[in-house]
Amino acid sequence: MSATWVEVPTLGDLLVRAAARWGDRDGIVFTAARRTYAEQLAAAVRAARSLLGLGVQPGERVGILMPNCFDFLDVLFGCLLIGSPAVAINARFKTRELGHVMRDSACAAMVTTDLVSEYTDFVALLNESLTEDRPDTLRRLVLLGETSPAGFVDRAAFEAAGETVPEEDVHAARQRVRLRQEAMLMYTSGTTAVPKGVVLTHEALMRTSMAAVERWQLTDADRFWNPLPLFHMGGIYPLWAHLYAGATVVSMTRFEPGEALMLIQRERCTYLYPTFPTITQPLLHHPDFERTDLSHVRYVLDCSPPEMIRVVEEKIGAPVVTMFGMTESSGGITWSAPDDPYEQRMETGGLPLRGTQVRVTDPETDEDLPFGERGEILVRGPGLFERYLNDPEKTAEAMRGGWFHTGDLGKLDPDGRLTYLGRLKDMLKVGGENVAAVEIEAHLSTHPAVLIAQVVGVPDAKYLEVPAAFVEPAPGYAPTAEELIEHCRGKIATFKIPRYVRLVEEWPMSGTKIQKFKLREELMRELDL
Repeated sequence: MSATWVEVPTLGDLLVRAAARWGDRDGIVFTAARRTYAEQLAAAVRAARSLLGLGVQPGERVGILMPNCFDFLDVLFGCLLIGSPAVAINARFKTRELGHVMRDSACAAMVTTDLVSEYTDFVALLNESLTEDRPDTLRRLVLLGETSPAGFVDRAAFEAAGETVPEEDVHAARQRVRLRQEAMLMYTSGTTAVPKGVVLTHEALMRTSMAAVERWQLTDADRFWNPLPLFHMGGIYPLWAHLYAGATVVSMTRFEPGEALMLIQRERCTYLYPTFPTITQPLLHHPDFERTDLSHVRYVLDCSPPEMIRVVEEKIGAPVVTMFGMTESSGGITWSAPDDPYEQRMETGGLPLRGTQVRVTDPETDEDLPFGERGEILVRGPGLFERYLNDPEKTAEAMRGGWFHTGDLGKLDPDGRLTYLGRLKDMLKVGGENVAAVEIEAHLSTHPAVLIAQVVGVPDAKYLEVPAAFVEPAPGYAPTAEELIEHCRGKIATFKIPRYVRLVEEWPMSGTKIQKFKLREELMRELDL
């Protein structure tokens, strides 16, 4: 093994480093505004002064409930500069989930916005969440927007608080932050259970992001379009990589495919990061797609089934890379590289990032399985989370034997490339046969009328459980249930063919993930099961 090493900054130092090296270069771009790295550092220092001025102490957590915007970034970096862990809260959470997060995280302050009040009234949500059980730790509610609701520190007061704190205090606090200190608390999306708080250190986030820079072959000339929300690991994780490489992040407050195509062309983005079919497919099917200049795109990330990834690469005309990762790993675990062979990019999630080890084991015994066999994915490496907040039992169970048990199914090839095969618990037991929902979804996605397919299991008197498919039609198509079922006959095993098919126009979402349990509950109510 070659004698290589890494030099890891804290996330606050990362921003200072970027401003020193690439101060006049575009750092962050939104549709209607942009900032250089130097401008972003100055805004972050102002936010840090305001937090200190409001009485937030280093080590106390600050909740951020916002869509992607500069205010989100300012508060996030302000927290990181002074050593206050940032709690990035899913902007889709409602009162029950918000109440849980605020109690569980023991935030000293919550910062929100009225930027998207026509879509979500965060002030009303917070007030309703706090009606009965406001945590004793929560001393400040802050609204960075145009209004001044009762009980909230408004923008003017927030900025005025910062005038009482010298800039030197921010940098003095920054220089005391330790790499192994908690940097962020992120809550899992709660697709199957109550959201769990995942404690992530500066070191874990930085080590994973630095390894991604290598695998992505990222340079300071790259312009990276990422519409994923900053409260999601897919939105926040690439941010650190770009600050480290000096690349430009191009983001959006609210994803809209026509606006996205305009932004990608205008900014001449070199890396597209739609990641999920819920974003990729609307882009490809938008009327403006064919007339959008994508000649500057070097590579694309998409985690769709292989059949869909092939179409994405053909239509965009740039290599598609795939990956496997999660919140508990600070983002990526495995990635394919832009110059990997075509079939390996289509069929696998790539090789582990530097320093990361992956095993595939028998879920019952934790014993390693031969190459090509399906089992649970286990991970260890420098990017792993510290613990689940306030839950030592779940932490111990997930980390037994020193390996993180992901709860995901996969297989390894002889080269060490990982293929994701679905959730361990996203399995159906049809008449005694184990069926992965992702397998049925992948086949349904080969039908031209299918934009997105999701499969759940519902109870059945004869088979115990049978597959049910929810399908969002592609634009211009109106498939029938019978047509989609017929598409499966003779192509997949009979017991895998969906017993029920329902067409949907809108998905129940948690961040960027579809909440399958809500689909299942909806169908069970319909069927009176």
